[in-house]
Formats: sequence, C-alpha cells, structure tokens
Amino acid sequence: MAPLCQIWRPDRGRCFKTYGIIFVLFTDLVLQSVTVSPSDEESYTFGCPSGGLCQRLPANCMLCNFQHNCTYAKATSFTCKPRKGVHCIGESGQQQANFSLSISCRFCWQLDPSQYRCFNSTSCMTVSCPRRRYNATCDVLDHVHCLGRRSFQKRLYCNWTGGYKWSTSLALSITLGGFGADRFYLGQWREGLGKLFSFGGLGIWTLIDVLLIGVGYVGPADGSLYI
Repeated sequence: MAPLCQIWRPDRGRCFKTYGIIFVLFTDLVLQSVTVSPSDEESYTFGCPSGGLCQRLPANCMLCNFQHNCTYAKATSFTCKPRKGVHCIGESGQQQANFSLSISCRFCWQLDPSQYRCFNSTSCMTVSCPRRRYNATCDVLDHVHCLGRRSFQKRLYCNWTGGYKWSTSLALSITLGGFGADRFYLGQWREGLGKLFSFGGLGIWTLIDVLLIGVGYVGPADGSLYI
C-alpha cells in the first residue's frame, strides 16, 4: 500500500489555488487599510501665519484656557499658547510660548451676526405668513475669539433671494401688466397666462397687481425676496 503522502489527489491543486486567492485578497485588504493622510498638525498649520504677533493668530492656531465664570460682555484676559508647529512673537519681537489674550466674555452663539457666517437656506418660503424660520449652521470667523463651540445652530428667518428686482417687476406691471409680463417675470406662469388671455382681467387685474407688487405682497414664485 502506497504511503498516504504519495497518494495523488485530484483536488490538491485546486486547494492550493484557493489558498493563493485568499492570501492575495488578504494582502490587498491590508494595503488598502494603510492610507497616507495628512497629520492633524499639517491640517491646521497650513492656515496659520508664521512669525506674526501671537494676539493676531486665528482662533484655530492657538489653545486658550477659557474660563466661563467671567462677566458677560466684559473684556477678560486669558492665557493662551500657539498650537504645536505654530510660531509667533510678542510685542518685544521675541518668540513666545505663552501669551495673554483679551476678549469680550461671551459665547460664540451670542456674538454679533457680523462675526459669524451661516448657511443660507434656499428651500423655505420668505413670503409666508407668519414668516418662516429655518435651522442654520453657523461658523465663527477665524479672527474672532469667543467661548464655547465655534460652530453652532441658530433659528433664522428665511431671507434668501433669487435675484428678482422689485423695480423691474413694478415697471413691467405698470407698462406690460395687461399682457401678464409681470407675472411671467416672477415665475408665475399660470397667472401670467390668465392675464394674457383675459387682457389683464379687462384692466381690473392689472390695476390690482400694480398695487400688490407695489406694496410687496406679490413676490417671486420661488418664495425668495426682492433685491
């Protein structure tokens, strides 16, 4: 009887092939998991000036020991230091590892609207009654310092515009309103066709539209504001 190791098995080559495919797939998976990505230091130092005054560094270029027990809206000094990889100097021209920063004591969501930027929604109706609000994500400007999270949520009124001019719509309503030009301009096609085939409602509809557009009651069909 032949030894067991010498017995020829038809599926032996197939097994080696299967193990080889599994090994190749495993190696490819390991190589894909090792990705080269920029370090955290490179991500913020890219926008940080080097050699400038420490007090003028952007907020994401420094680390500050902010305390929340200060008096609201009162100027308060906090101890800060530049982040790793960021170099700055003081008033004397010497490089500083720690410096004092004076800011107004208020949380980021309490800042003046000119000190942060919010996402402007173009899906809510500005001409609805009561006036609608939407949830906006706001980010503080880089040079503004405040307490708390620099990205926050706010409930803002719908105030976007689609580029329609009030003066143009009023001029069209006065001159060509009988042909529905004002309604066509505002994107209200059905009303425009109605005015066109009724000759402006025999002039009555035209006069009414002049008044409604004049006071701003009739606006763009997309719900945006006039510019």
